Amino acid sequence: MTEYGRGPGSEPWHPEDPLYGDVGWGGQQAQAGQRSPYDGRPQQYPQASQYGDWSQEQQPGYGGQQHQEQQHQQQHQQYDTSGQPQYDQQFTGHPQQQQFHQGGWDATGTHGQVPYAADPGDPYGQQPVAYGGEQPDFYGTEDAYPPPEPPGRRRPEPDPEPAADAEEEHGVLPGDDEDDEEHELQGRRERRGKGRKPVKSKKRRTGCACMVVVLVFGGGLGGVGYFGYKFYQNRFGTAPDFAGEGSSQTVTVEIPKGAGGWEIGRRLKEAGVVKSADAFVHAQGTTPGGDGIQAGAYLLKKEMSAASAVKLMLDPRSQNNVVVTEGERNTNVYAAIDKRLELPDGSTKKIARKQYKSLGLPSWAENNSDIMDPLEGFLWPATYPAAKGMKPEAILKQMVTQAKQKYAAYGLDGKARELGLNNAFELVTVASLVQAEGKTHDDFRKMAEVVYNRLKPTNTETNRLLQFDSTYNYLLGKSNIHISEKEINSNPSPYNTYTHKGLPPGPIGNPGEDALKATLNPTDDGWIYFVATDGTNNTEFAKTYAEFQELKDKFNASSGN
Repeated sequence: MTEYGRGPGSEPWHPEDPLYGDVGWGGQQAQAGQRSPYDGRPQQYPQASQYGDWSQEQQPGYGGQQHQEQQHQQQHQQYDTSGQPQYDQQFTGHPQQQQFHQGGWDATGTHGQVPYAADPGDPYGQQPVAYGGEQPDFYGTEDAYPPPEPPGRRRPEPDPEPAADAEEEHGVLPGDDEDDEEHELQGRRERRGKGRKPVKSKKRRTGCACMVVVLVFGGGLGGVGYFGYKFYQNRFGTAPDFAGEGSSQTVTVEIPKGAGGWEIGRRLKEAGVVKSADAFVHAQGTTPGGDGIQAGAYLLKKEMSAASAVKLMLDPRSQNNVVVTEGERNTNVYAAIDKRLELPDGSTKKIARKQYKSLGLPSWAENNSDIMDPLEGFLWPATYPAAKGMKPEAILKQMVTQAKQKYAAYGLDGKARELGLNNAFELVTVASLVQAEGKTHDDFRKMAEVVYNRLKPTNTETNRLLQFDSTYNYLLGKSNIHISEKEINSNPSPYNTYTHKGLPPGPIGNPGEDALKATLNPTDDGWIYFVATDGTNNTEFAKTYAEFQELKDKFNASSGN
């Protein structure tokens, strides 16, 4: 016990004492006249347990006058039947003794101010101590302990908060501002760690906000710089390009018909030949004849400079293509594919016979037993990529697809009936004959009229016999203009138009677009005969048999017959 502990008087200790507590929660309201939480009755203490040792000796620091005052008070206490002291009766029955000069109780019921002797060992002994209205407020400062609480509401002291957390706490009062006492109590609890949970400090929030701002602005500047660099490179920078003539690794690149510089460059870049399409376009524009690159397949090296790629593509030796010429027979096309793909002779021809139905022929294409090759007339004259490693059926399918598209564009079915034919297949057959016998565009139109006139039932000149050497040569697989009558008359093949009336079973070659147009638009001059008077390029036409004999004599004279 400190010198603020219990004394020999009637009160255990003064209600204003900071260590006061067991006498109830009425101590602080005594001066204001408020009612005690113990219903106005003073605490009862057994005299034996409370004062057993205090009557024997004085406590240090108490004067003798204080001791006498306590004895005087004990003499006037009255006890009820239970032996408990009754303070109210004491002050009521002896009004003349309610006033004491030192150490007694005054008329207000408060204890007099009794000075204590200073204790040299007490660090607080030199401070003035007084009770009553002049007593200093021990709880009015920020560092003071909170006011005492009733025993039932006391809580254990919390563990001290870490120094870092204490620095981060804020003395922010709640938003609900009902009265000053509640705010003061809340502030004290926060200082002692009993308030609300610590909130994040402004420093931390400010640091995070700064970091976010830096990241946003940094990302924005980085994006602007990147796109600015790309814009500069696209507009003014040099296009990425490889150096040299390429590596040892080769690759075949297919260039479709009608492809421009940008499309060619894109395909080369995808194949790894050039580094960028821009570099190829630039090299093509600065290379003489660079715009002469044709459609087809090209055997090129990987990682070539754009200039080297353009130069190599202009060299015919780099082209891995199969070219189908106008009027060319399928047998020659098959042989060319075998050569490009480095396949044994006859490989493509065998595949054509077995897989012709799966290559995309139009629905009106015929295939009877007399037709020598179902694909004849359906390999459209053009240039097609054909390099080692490719499949023959894939190349044939490209050719058939091209022919099918061309024939559909001209509407052959309707045109055939207008020209006295049965179907589009017969029209393609006529076009193949025109292509085989004619030499020029003008020849093609006259030749088409010759065919149509000889097929007419009213034809009394040849009696519907075409009598074309080209059909017989197709049967033999030759190109011979010197055919004897004995040889012709002895061959019973339906492709022998000297002995069989009407058209041959099918086309005898692959007609080109000029021959097809001429077939659709023949002349109407009455031509029914023709003779290649020079044996090669000069074809002359006649309307009567007599005119035909004159042309025949001219041919015999030029050929030595």
